[in-house]
Amino acid sequence: MITTILRYLIALIFIASGFVKAVDPVGFSFKLEEYFSPGVFNMPFLESFALPLAILVCFVEVVLGLMLLLKFKLRLTLILLIALCVFFGFLTFYSAYFNVVTDCGCFGDALKMTPWQSFWKDIALLIGLLILWFTTRKQPETEEKNNFRLMILGLGIAITVFYLYSGIRHEPLIDFRAYKIGTNLNAEKQKIAENPSVYKTFYVLKNTKTGEEKKVNQDDYVNDKTFWEEGTPWEIQEDKSTSEITHQGYASEISKLRIEDLQGNDITDTILKAEKAVLVFSYHPKTLTPEEVSQAVQVIQSHPFSYGISTHPDTFPNVPNAMLDGTAIKTIARSNPFVLTLEKGIIKDKKSLQDYLNK
Repeated sequence: MITTILRYLIALIFIASGFVKAVDPVGFSFKLEEYFSPGVFNMPFLESFALPLAILVCFVEVVLGLMLLLKFKLRLTLILLIALCVFFGFLTFYSAYFNVVTDCGCFGDALKMTPWQSFWKDIALLIGLLILWFTTRKQPETEEKNNFRLMILGLGIAITVFYLYSGIRHEPLIDFRAYKIGTNLNAEKQKIAENPSVYKTFYVLKNTKTGEEKKVNQDDYVNDKTFWEEGTPWEIQEDKSTSEITHQGYASEISKLRIEDLQGNDITDTILKAEKAVLVFSYHPKTLTPEEVSQAVQVIQSHPFSYGISTHPDTFPNVPNAMLDGTAIKTIARSNPFVLTLEKGIIKDKKSLQDYLNK
């Protein structure tokens, strides 16, 4: 009974993990690109394969999760899942220990987890899978109701493929991001302003006489003159000073929304206060075809208040251009190029350029 509950629980975790990433495979590919970047595993040659790998991981997680749930080819399923947990455990431990990735992307944008949280999740899953392996490895494989299980497995695969295709060809059918339709960006920015996160500098002080070290924040350092008065034995270890959060304010990806004109002026509020603003985004302007640029320009020209926004100035000729960080654009848009429609800062519509033109 306990092993059955454990099997169901682990299976549902893998299905959920694979499904929320399958809904947004392009977003998961961005996370894989981060892992492949020079600052993490330094494998930039894999960045061009990020999307196919993202699709494969989503598909494998859902299929293996379904096979475990249905007790289909149980021993093979457990071996593959154990291998998967070991692999992901290594990734999350590396990124957590070296502090190179802040969000592992295990559950996409549906559930944010730090690498350490994800690492311990992988360890817990690994322990659970090993328990299942040792308690079921000598049991005979049952073939009863095989057709039914195959039908359920096939249905799960079909649903996964459908969501994968929709997430690549269009925008995700289920939007877990901060920029989903109906979001009031002005209200979100107000919440951030009213409840900001607070950071303080922490110093590591070393006593030159005893060798003792203390970690104190900037306020305690200023208020205690024994740390800085003349003749004090305490010295700041400059290379160990850190800036740490002491109050977690209202957290939102919208805090990174800063749109600048080509002179570097912040025009975000102007855009968010407009009666209607149509924004065409591109996070990879160099990959746009001449036809896509021409179509984007036509969209911008057809609206009285509209901008082309990318990571490079003058991406869209003869129309107003603006700049936004590439990571922020990827948070808003999965398609390249992409059209966002705002009315007084409220997101009314978001589509790939081709879907926008075909609506």
